Amino acid sequence: MNPLGHLFCSTIGRKVIMAVTGIVLIGFVIGHLVGNLQVFEEPDRINGYAQFLHTLGPVLWVMRITLLVCAGLHIWAATVLTIEDRKARGAVDYRTKTWIQATLSSRYMRWTGYVVLAFVIYHLAQFTLGSVQSASYKENLPEYTMNADYHVMGIPVVHAGTHVHDVRSMVILGFSQPIVAFFYIFAVGLLSLHLLHGAQSLFQTLGLRNSSWGKALRAIVTLACLAYFLGNLAIPGAVLTGHLKLNPASASSTP
Repeated sequence: MNPLGHLFCSTIGRKVIMAVTGIVLIGFVIGHLVGNLQVFEEPDRINGYAQFLHTLGPVLWVMRITLLVCAGLHIWAATVLTIEDRKARGAVDYRTKTWIQATLSSRYMRWTGYVVLAFVIYHLAQFTLGSVQSASYKENLPEYTMNADYHVMGIPVVHAGTHVHDVRSMVILGFSQPIVAFFYIFAVGLLSLHLLHGAQSLFQTLGLRNSSWGKALRAIVTLACLAYFLGNLAIPGAVLTGHLKLNPASASSTP
């Protein structure tokens, strides 16, 4: 069997696929959070950031397709491994012992993954495609005129005076709906649980985890997942508590 066939047809190969695609997806969710946290800065920051991504054109679509492929492979490998594991275990007594010993995050690993997938689809529909927003919402969302240049690595990529989409207002208006905000918080909580087990499994699959620093790794991953959850919680939380508000110009022109 050729190396590619072995990768997709063997248990070890599927675990490697999960680990590698997991690294890509973890990098994305961290980058996504860092970008979103710019909502707490001047409107130029997140609006300029969104405009910069938009100007990437084909490159952005290559990134999106790569992420979709990674997500698809990750879900496929996880599903096949779960089915194989169930067939291999068989006995009820063994399943019972495994359930008792397993951590909360590992017990619900597969289900949290599917719920997170549903959330990502909804989140993209709401904030990227805008398909779940009302016509009035989309028509009345104002443009924003950049007051200063937006820089990436010191290079101005969006210039002052450029008319861009007011993404900051879109985020605030979206999370001003409590049901949307709480669903987001719930889904991000599940994603954090998913990452808690997945990141540790990733290190183990790649042979980077051993008994000498296993406990330290778990502590580091736990703190990182907690920080990730709190970072995502901060945005809808600030909107619901009134600490993150529309700019006066944006507020006066939205319904």
